[in-house]
Amino acid sequence: MKLWDKGTEVNKKIELFTVGKDRELDMYLAEQDIIGSMAHCIMLQSIGLLTEKELSDILNELRNIYQQNHEGKLQIEEGIEDIHSQIELLLTEKLGDTGKKIHNGRSRNDQVLLDLKLFIRAKIQELVQNTESLFQNFIAQSEKYKNVLMPGYTHLQVAMPSSFGLWFGAYAESLTDDMQQLLAAYKIVNQNPLGSAAGYGSSFPLNRQMTTDLLGFEQMNYNVVYAQMGRGKTERVTAFALSSFAATIAKFSMDFNLFMSQNFGFVSLPDELTTGSSIMPHKKNPDVFELLRAKCNKIQALPNEIMLITNNLPIGYFRDLQIIKENFIPVFDEMNTCIEILNFMLGNIKVNKDILDDKKYEYLFSVEEVNKLVIGGMPFRDAYKKVGLDIAAGNFNPGKTVNHTHEGSIGNLCNDKIADKMNKIIKQFEFEKVEKAINKLLGD
Repeated sequence: MKLWDKGTEVNKKIELFTVGKDRELDMYLAEQDIIGSMAHCIMLQSIGLLTEKELSDILNELRNIYQQNHEGKLQIEEGIEDIHSQIELLLTEKLGDTGKKIHNGRSRNDQVLLDLKLFIRAKIQELVQNTESLFQNFIAQSEKYKNVLMPGYTHLQVAMPSSFGLWFGAYAESLTDDMQQLLAAYKIVNQNPLGSAAGYGSSFPLNRQMTTDLLGFEQMNYNVVYAQMGRGKTERVTAFALSSFAATIAKFSMDFNLFMSQNFGFVSLPDELTTGSSIMPHKKNPDVFELLRAKCNKIQALPNEIMLITNNLPIGYFRDLQIIKENFIPVFDEMNTCIEILNFMLGNIKVNKDILDDKKYEYLFSVEEVNKLVIGGMPFRDAYKKVGLDIAAGNFNPGKTVNHTHEGSIGNLCNDKIADKMNKIIKQFEFEKVEKAINKLLGD
């Protein structure tokens, strides 16, 4: 069954090539297709294209199909092109001609775009929840080790004193900027395209504000042409937000791999969280962090992939957009898996509290000594030169205490301010509004 079938049998090679992975990927969108269809049918009844009895029958059957999907029993049958066709077929088998009316006033174009937006919206909520947990873990580690100093590096050369509190806290604050970017993507996603049909509207008197409200959207994509232009753009903007999270995790993973090596020895893991070598019995490899780095670098490639598929398409719908789903739909599970495993690993990291006992880190305190001389009245350039000459002459004997007080420094991490920043961003998603709307549609 195909929604566009007019009685001509399509060549099997053409059918196989054009359907591609849609049957597999569409199962990810089944829940959203059902929910979107509920809202659409309620609107159709309000404008006289369905009777109250027809609407009641359709909604009851859609809720049954929703339950089948929830229980893992819904499948796309052999010969059925996609999830949209499958759901319409199930309705028609149960309700006859009434089931065929579900597609009044919409195209598969706005139907798929709606499904994608609802899917992305739900997956962003899951990502926010997982990230919030990871964020809290970084903050907890920062507080736990706020008084443990470690070397800071520039150009991979020993630079100035840092602390594990600063290191963990830096990644917590990085996640706040990632979350801000995700919020921007969410606001673009959270606009209703339904009613744009194939991209040029409909002669039916559709009530687009009603479906916007029923589905808990913040607002609609008003211009029907632009609504369809959102296909591809929506995925790209979201992928850029995901790549920001991926960059943070990849960077932390690189830090960890470096800092766990024997040449650094800053951190370690319990033996059961490492792997070994087939030939070297002493090896304890941080494979999880190496895989996190690779997986997150792969995620960072996704926006470019989407851009290259879409950047020379003119206005209107094109089948090229179908290909985006192949890597875009699974990326949320990949991203959430990375966040969840990092969250688990983070709580098991052991910190070396005696790093600075090594003589090679004495020069780490050169700036501290310069600043002490400046506080005592010596001009900075003179103090800089004096400490430099002492180092060259082998007469440098620094103290190893650090007293930083300004905001965001070793002695004043401002973790409470960072947490407040994150909380303010998360509140702006307003997931409660969406949950309330969807639960009402489902009759919960």
